[in-house]
Amino acid sequence: TGTISSLQRQLEIQESQLRRIKSEKEMLQRKLREQEKELETTCAKFRSLREEQEHEVMMATMEENISLQQVVTELKSMVAEQKEQMNELQGVVSQLRAELQSCQRHSHTQQREHAVLQSQAEMLQHKVLQATVARESISSRFERYRNKIIQATFSTAGSKPPQAELTDEEVLEAMQVPASSKVCFQQPARDWWGK
Repeated sequence: TGTISSLQRQLEIQESQLRRIKSEKEMLQRKLREQEKELETTCAKFRSLREEQEHEVMMATMEENISLQQVVTELKSMVAEQKEQMNELQGVVSQLRAELQSCQRHSHTQQREHAVLQSQAEMLQHKVLQATVARESISSRFERYRNKIIQATFSTAGSKPPQAELTDEEVLEAMQVPASSKVCFQQPARDWWGK
C-alpha cells in the first residue's frame, strides 16, 4: 500500500509537470506567432517605406529584423526542447502508470493469498482442538483402565495394596501372577471395555 501511494504521488507530480510544460509550450507558441506577425509587419513597413526612408533608417530596420529572426530562432529551439521534455515526461508517466497497475495487481494477489492462509490457519486450529479433545478423552480412558487394572491386580487374595503411586512397569510386574488370580481381574476389565 505504501509503494502504491508513493507511485501515485509520483504520477501526480509528473502529470503536474506535464501540464506545466504544455502551458509553457502554448505560451511560447503564442509568443512565436506574435513575433512572426511583428516580423511580417516590420517587413511590410520596410517594403512600403524603403524608398522614402534614408539609408540609416533602413539599416536600423534591417538590424531589428535580424534581431527578431534570432528571437524567432531561439523560440523555435525552445519549443522543440519543450516538446522533447514533454515526450520524456509522457514516457515517465506511462511507466509510472504501468508500475502502479503492477503494484495493485500484486497487492490483490497478496490479499487473496492472505485470505487463503488465514482460512488454512483456522482449519488447522480446529483440527488441533479436535486432536486435543481426542487426546484428553483417550488419556482419561487410559487412566480409568489403568486404575481398574491396579484394582483387579491388588484385589486378589494375598496381594498388598500399593503404598505409593505405581509406575506402568510396576503395574505390569504386579500382573505377573498365577493364572488362578488372573480370573479376578478379567471381569472388571470386561466391565470397563463394555462401557
